[in-house]
Amino acid sequence: MSVKMLNILLVDDDSVDVMNVQRAFKKNNAHNALYVARDGRQALEMLRDGTVPMNNRLVLLDLNMPRMNGIEFLRALRSDPELSTTPVVVLTTSNDDRDRVQSYAHHVAGYLVKPVTSPAFVELMAALNAYWMRVELP
Repeated sequence: MSVKMLNILLVDDDSVDVMNVQRAFKKNNAHNALYVARDGRQALEMLRDGTVPMNNRLVLLDLNMPRMNGIEFLRALRSDPELSTTPVVVLTTSNDDRDRVQSYAHHVAGYLVKPVTSPAFVELMAALNAYWMRVELP
């Protein structure tokens, strides 16, 4: 079986969280291409201009960001015919029911609350990577 490379767009304005994702991928030997956008607007640009390749594309999305937050990003993504089928997993500190409901209303593939400890975060990223390696993407 050949190993599938994912093109992951991490949309998060917190540089510590970005470092945690990068570190967790490294510890898990996840050799996926990781692209970073600091807010929803930059993420949409990167998806539309081909910075993030279209094949095996996955978005990891924080909700609390400046300029364009995660819910606004989801609204724009789902209304764009070219991007509407892009799989998105919310990765956020928000455990708010309204955020969860709004995210699923915009057809996210999952909603994950960021663990506080580093080992738990590494474990979460390992599970996420293992799952997406087996899923057939649009």
